[in-house]
Amino acid sequence: MFREMRRFKQQIANEECIEILKNEPRGVLSVLGDEGYPYGVPLDHWYSEGDGKLYFHCAKEGHKLDAISKCDKASYCVMDKGYRKEGEWALNIRSVIVFGRIREVTDAEKKKEICTCICRKFTDDEAYLEREMKNAFPRVCCLEMDIEHMTGKLVNEA
Repeated sequence: MFREMRRFKQQIANEECIEILKNEPRGVLSVLGDEGYPYGVPLDHWYSEGDGKLYFHCAKEGHKLDAISKCDKASYCVMDKGYRKEGEWALNIRSVIVFGRIREVTDAEKKKEICTCICRKFTDDEAYLEREMKNAFPRVCCLEMDIEHMTGKLVNEA
């Protein structure tokens, strides 16, 4: 059902893909939007090692949620910051593309876990986290993506 990578020599291991998902804070979620147009939106994410799923937070309404309600299939792309080999100008970038099905999380305790884990990717300021959970949590929607297929690759810009 899912295509194999055409440039398989650039493919990175599944474990490396997971490390990128765990360490990088954001990517682009793509869904089937209005009138069949693709809709890609930058989002923060949390990869849960416990269940192997991706989690997101967002507003409780909007284009993304409208699209998901019509079609739960999505892809999510994450890139690392890249690196340069000594003496070279070209950047080496690792990217991961995840395909899966996405749905809203309704369990309040799971939503608190998701929001807490996403926040901790950006700060360890517990006072900030507590304020956000008090003030913003009632307005947040959380999404869960079951990973059905994942590939990653290393690309050199040269």
